[in-house]
Amino acid sequence: MKSLLKPARLMAVATVFVLAGCVTAETPNSQRVVEAVDQTTAEEKFRQDREAILAMAGNYRVSFDFIETVSFVDGYDIKDRKLSGGDEIVRVIEDRGDFISLQHILVVGGEKKFPVKHWRQDWRYEPSSVLTFVGGNAWEKRQVAPGNSKGKWSQVVYQVDDAPRYGALGEWSHEDGISEWTPPSAWRPLPRRDATTRNDYQAVDAVNRHAITPDGWVHEQDNSKLILKGERQVLVREIAINTYKEFDDFETSVGDDYWNATKDYWASVRSKWNEVEAASESFGLTIQGEPEELYMQLLQLADEVKGEEKPLSAATAEASRIIDEYTTSDVGSLATRLNATEQSTAAQAQGSDNQSGDVTLAQKEQR
Repeated sequence: MKSLLKPARLMAVATVFVLAGCVTAETPNSQRVVEAVDQTTAEEKFRQDREAILAMAGNYRVSFDFIETVSFVDGYDIKDRKLSGGDEIVRVIEDRGDFISLQHILVVGGEKKFPVKHWRQDWRYEPSSVLTFVGGNAWEKRQVAPGNSKGKWSQVVYQVDDAPRYGALGEWSHEDGISEWTPPSAWRPLPRRDATTRNDYQAVDAVNRHAITPDGWVHEQDNSKLILKGERQVLVREIAINTYKEFDDFETSVGDDYWNATKDYWASVRSKWNEVEAASESFGLTIQGEPEELYMQLLQLADEVKGEEKPLSAATAEASRIIDEYTTSDVGSLATRLNATEQSTAAQAQGSDNQSGDVTLAQKEQR
């Protein structure tokens, strides 16, 4: 009978058979050996996966590079390349073995540096569901069959105020000297650099790769900018390479001090968002376009906690009230949400030039 075992498993099984004086025909004992090898292989893979995820924590000089490549709509002109960067710390804020949460915080400014809470990425092993973006500032929990999640990790990415952005399920591979995670394509909201300045597309269909490099890691994206109004159409393709290179020569304490002063507040905010997610299979925001009026209020409360201007209990209570005000389980149709998005984008575009350059840099590169 032809063996279907991979070489490593085949060698392990053969070794046990030789030591035990077994024949090559499969027996109940040999099946138990195969199962034991499978278990060992899965445990080793799980360990490698965790090491790769945890390797993304650290201090980095970051570059964000976005290049539109191919237009699929007659008359569309490829937009200029968007290149920016900064210094960022990434910290492990929770690790339960099969769940890891990484918080990104930018350190920006001239002579006087200040922190800007950036995005968060949550990794969950063999999840039963994944929170996914469905357009128009709405999300739904998509169930995952146990067989489809075996050996895989979900990544859910969150906004600066811990509201969700997008999620996907994929498997880490550790071959050819590279540890990388690549899921199937999934929708995500517009990045702020586009959400506040244009209304010619409504979602990004993205293939999203994370790979560990010798001096840090890289977040590669293959993006299709989608027109969702009328018949669905790809407007233009875009490639993105966001590079995180290990770099300690900046005031990392600015970011760490901010987090130490506000982490209890943000833990409460995360808990509130978890309640919203758990309450229904889908939910959305009551505002469309870039949800700046929501996240600026929550960020302001964090600053007041840090500056000891407001007690933690009062800030968390107010944050909970704000999230309740801006969320709903009645998401309506995609068409209705998109109509509201167009009106909101026009209003936001008028005010986007009035913000400080550093804050715009920090917030516009939403992942």
